[in-house]
Amino acid sequence: MNPSTALATVVVDELVRAGVREAVLCPGSRSAPFAYALQDADRAGRLRLHVRVDERSAAFLALGLAKLTRCPVPVFTTSGTAVANLHPAVLEASHAAVPLIVISSDRPPELQGTGASQTTDQSGFFGTAVRMFHQCGAPENRGGQNAVWRSVVDRICAAATGTGRVDAGPVHLNVPLREPLVPDVPDPDPDVAPVAGWPESLDGRDEGAPWVRVQPLRGQGEPLALVPKTLVLLGDLPDPAMAVQVMELVAAAGWPVIAEPFGAHERSAPVPHGPLLLTTGEWLSRHLPERVLVVGRITLSRAVGELLRNPAVTVEIVASQSSWPDPSHVASVIHPFEALGASIVKGRQVDEQWARDWLHAGELVATAAEAVIARSWPSGLAIAAAVLAELPTDATLFVGSSNSVRDVDMALSPSMRSAPLTIVASRGLAGIDGCVSTAIGIALAQPGAAYALMGDLTFLHDCNGLLIGPHEPQPNLTIVVTNDDGGGIFTLLEPGEPNRATDFERVFGTPTGASIVDICRAHGVEHVLASSATDLSTIVGQRPDGLRVVEVRVDRSVHRDLHASLRAATASALR
Repeated sequence: MNPSTALATVVVDELVRAGVREAVLCPGSRSAPFAYALQDADRAGRLRLHVRVDERSAAFLALGLAKLTRCPVPVFTTSGTAVANLHPAVLEASHAAVPLIVISSDRPPELQGTGASQTTDQSGFFGTAVRMFHQCGAPENRGGQNAVWRSVVDRICAAATGTGRVDAGPVHLNVPLREPLVPDVPDPDPDVAPVAGWPESLDGRDEGAPWVRVQPLRGQGEPLALVPKTLVLLGDLPDPAMAVQVMELVAAAGWPVIAEPFGAHERSAPVPHGPLLLTTGEWLSRHLPERVLVVGRITLSRAVGELLRNPAVTVEIVASQSSWPDPSHVASVIHPFEALGASIVKGRQVDEQWARDWLHAGELVATAAEAVIARSWPSGLAIAAAVLAELPTDATLFVGSSNSVRDVDMALSPSMRSAPLTIVASRGLAGIDGCVSTAIGIALAQPGAAYALMGDLTFLHDCNGLLIGPHEPQPNLTIVVTNDDGGGIFTLLEPGEPNRATDFERVFGTPTGASIVDICRAHGVEHVLASSATDLSTIVGQRPDGLRVVEVRVDRSVHRDLHASLRAATASALR
């Protein structure tokens, strides 16, 4: 099977699984793979196919089929002006909230901008008229694509039908396809060996189910299914207060939870140092959850990502917005956020011994990790631990991207504090830009004690945020800068492997030698150099009065070995 045929076969199959029963096809060469797949589905009675030679009429036919049934109807076209002729129907569908799906075939990237026939930029073709646009990658002869294609189809169907928190309406899936565009034909000569099969199974879920079953994301929602061995992963949510509702569910159901450090919840309930616990393969294999319930965006730990990709684990997501986070394309069910409240009344629904094992393991790991971190000063982890331990009651901590947020995630432990704490970060795109200004905005927006923790590159990238005119509202904010003179995060990634040291320093380490004290002096901002853990603790323990920058200098060459020591201590604690 060639790549274009494989993609078209999977897309049509998943459309049927998602509820599509009518489809409209316009003739064309680039869309030939879809023509064959649609005709096969029509012959099998899985959908009813309508063929029209005029794209404008075809689109309005699809609109008519979908208007009263409220079931999504796709219209398939070839590339070029064929797609443009769909625009009037797309506009009507947008204003009339009709679930119309446009699937346009396209030339592959290597033909874009070359003057190739029927080739134009089809990305974002319909602008704001569509509820969702997705550009597929050109299919290739390799594994790992089936789940991607199927989950994308379910996303566009959910967006078209208004399953999310937006009205129903048109969506656009653009699919670049390379030749060959027709199915492989077996050689009639019996002495010719058959072409090798596809490198992965192209099957969907069992019993004809869609790859991702999307529950209505409006209204009260249905209670979550009873799965006693459920592990909850709590990530970043739009409103920090939403974490409170998640923890209420956890307390009622009894499920263990691994939480990234964001939110306004008490930190006594999560499994301490959960990401470290997930690095212990032997222990985890004996205590593997049957279901992982993901709430919020999970962005910090590779070990968490590996758990989600484990084929022995069922992944379900509680969506707080109209879209849902699933970069590995593993989710099987999407629940509305309101399903949490509906599930609290069901009470405990957990394998009690299994849950106790998770919490006990977390406590063992916390004891081991805290000892390693305490001996590591000065390090990013020790700085994070000192800041977290000394923040005053009702403090808000903004955490910069890269190492700082991961240091907080690794260092935060229930024994550190009993007072409420709100931790926030810019995790939408998780970039380092604008963090100083964002922290200042947070400090100006709320009356409590405000702090920020960030690395030197993050600080330098937005040091203009310190430019606040004398007639402007002034923030009460303490910014702690972990200064390891460069890109410390890369020491923990593949470029930082010891055997790559020759190429590391200039293009990844990127030392600047910048003087933070001089930058602060130029902006009229108070600067303090903390040379010991005691210094830092004393400074952080004082409630912010005006804008202050606290610099702590660190040798980034220790980062990699320190993390290795944490993993080793974790494994030893669980033996």
